[in-house]
Amino acid sequence: MSKADILAELPRLTAEDRGEILESLYGLEESILREPSAMEKSLLDAELADYDTGSDRARPWADVESRLRNAR
Repeated sequence: MSKADILAELPRLTAEDRGEILESLYGLEESILREPSAMEKSLLDAELADYDTGSDRARPWADVESRLRNAR
């Protein structure tokens, strides 16, 4: 199956099936060790700086991860 075939089939799937595929894709991406992109590094550095200063702006990892995913 080609990439074009896969992309054409996605809108025909149920929301549950698309969610399952999305989770699988996230799992594949997370399994690849790589350096963070410049944007990801900038977000991580900003969060770390806030945390180090004792700022009440420090965020739980789930929030930071969500921002990173949405920045892509």
